[in-house]
Amino acid sequence: MVGEHAFDVEAFLARPLVARVAAACPSVRPVWFLWEEGAFWWITGAYARLPRLLAEDPRVALVVDVCDLETGEVRQVTARGRADVVAFDPERARRKLIRYLGPDETVWDVRFRIDSLSEPEAETRLVRLAPERLTASDLSFSTGR
Repeated sequence: MVGEHAFDVEAFLARPLVARVAAACPSVRPVWFLWEEGAFWWITGAYARLPRLLAEDPRVALVVDVCDLETGEVRQVTARGRADVVAFDPERARRKLIRYLGPDETVWDVRFRIDSLSEPEAETRLVRLAPERLTASDLSFSTGR
């Protein structure tokens, strides 16, 4: 799925950036994600409407982008496809959260700790988007510095 692009898409998606996901209703939400095994993964649970929306229509569009005016880096990866809500995988969730919160889980907010997410009442699941279409654009510019 990740073919030839003007920049290293794998390295770009390995950064702890925020993706924005649009579901069919229309609704756009920011998500912390993990790019792994050719798919985007993010956490959802009882607090969110997204599982219900995806049950009605699993089509989503997702964009991960960066616009750094200081360095001139302007890149984006856009994905489209059908998202699946799957069982919670604590180890995959831990890998995702370490990207954003660091490796010391003892300092994480209690809402993000794996034991809290694993509580039955949290109804924590993962959303998986294996893109049917993935595009990457590099619109970076020289800052003249």
